[in-house]
Amino acid sequence: MTEATADAANADDPTQSGSGDKPEKKEDNFFVFLLKLAVIVLVFRSFFFSPFNIPSESMLPRLMNGDYLIASKWAYGYTQHSLPYSAPLIPGRVFGGTPERGDIAIFKHPVDKADYIKRVIGVPGDMIGMREGQVILNGEPVPKEQIEDFVIPLSPNTRCNPMGEQITTEDGDACRYTQFRETLPGGKSYNVLDFGPTPQDNFGPIAVPEGKVFMMGDNRDNSQDSRFAAVSGGGVGLIDQELLVGRAEVLMWSTDGSAEWLLPWTWFTALRGSRVGDGL
Repeated sequence: MTEATADAANADDPTQSGSGDKPEKKEDNFFVFLLKLAVIVLVFRSFFFSPFNIPSESMLPRLMNGDYLIASKWAYGYTQHSLPYSAPLIPGRVFGGTPERGDIAIFKHPVDKADYIKRVIGVPGDMIGMREGQVILNGEPVPKEQIEDFVIPLSPNTRCNPMGEQITTEDGDACRYTQFRETLPGGKSYNVLDFGPTPQDNFGPIAVPEGKVFMMGDNRDNSQDSRFAAVSGGGVGLIDQELLVGRAEVLMWSTDGSAEWLLPWTWFTALRGSRVGDGL
């Protein structure tokens, strides 16, 4: 009883040393914690992994509008574009690595500096062309074989391109596209879509100079890529490797666009769960 009474008396006595410092210390510690957390997140996103989202269908069938992925930031080295808002704190490219053909890479558009994502088709020293929709790499046609059609459910963020065929499945309305399998030298394979003859089916050949890469979307007739001159919001031309931001690694989330922020349960009903965790 005596000890408890003494403690209570000390707590009520404003003359006791240190009694007025505790709230201030807790507040300071909280702000220090927030600062440390911000620094950790900044370093992690700048130099290790960073999230990106897919806002278009230029990389169908592999990537869908509404996909969220993780990209490795060290894969191609570091430049100012590795940092938030492309802060000019890194001169040139540090620890640079050349992408491999077949990589799915995020890069800055050479004109408006928006984030773009395409597949690396040509690296320095390659000759790239296209004839009737078939990629010609260093004078040799890249093997391309037709496989089963690609069927994608229609949703708020997925419409049927006029060149596709709208169908009804057991799960609802969907769109069907003609699909092909391409295989690059070295064995890297991936699926592409082809809507039929279009002007961009014939291109080049052009040489990929040192320090550049040639990028293409897997949705070949619905992609503004290195086949087109670089213009804001459109084609990208040959991409300087200093504009590379990271290599797509894994899907971490995918939504069909039907979620509403004020209805939390729709965050999960909109989830395309079978895509989560897919490696790229």
